[in-house]
Amino acid sequence: MNETMVCAVGNVATQPVYRELANGASARFRLAVTARYWDREKSTWTDGHTNFFTVWANRALATNVGASLSVGDPVIVQGRLKVRTEVREGQSWTSADIDAVAIGHDLSRGTSAFRRPNKEGDTTVSHRPEPNWETEPESRSLDASQQRPEPAGVT
Repeated sequence: MNETMVCAVGNVATQPVYRELANGASARFRLAVTARYWDREKSTWTDGHTNFFTVWANRALATNVGASLSVGDPVIVQGRLKVRTEVREGQSWTSADIDAVAIGHDLSRGTSAFRRPNKEGDTTVSHRPEPNWETEPESRSLDASQQRPEPAGVT
């Protein structure tokens, strides 16, 4: 089967939402990926456009995401890219999702301590309220200079 596999490096933009479903655990979060480039005129690195992806994780990966990730964490996500277009209330919406195969902390930007879950399943997942991810199509996102970085914690 032909699938578009991607590897995205960015920051967790929303608190992961974890759910126990009939067919297993599921988790999702938004990933912010900002391109950086060297500006020769200013002799400095500059932030480019930020892309946002909804990352979906299932089964054991979902459980580990719920217990391990927080807003602001630098992560690397590998998975299948799915771009969807739909019409809602007369307006066209496009979303880019990544069905994750692997997710990990970006160790070039901090440290992490790996811990295997116990055989019965780690029950340290905290249940959090559902975030509102919907934005109006005409709304503009803040440029990089207006965004405040989230503090990154060491786990």
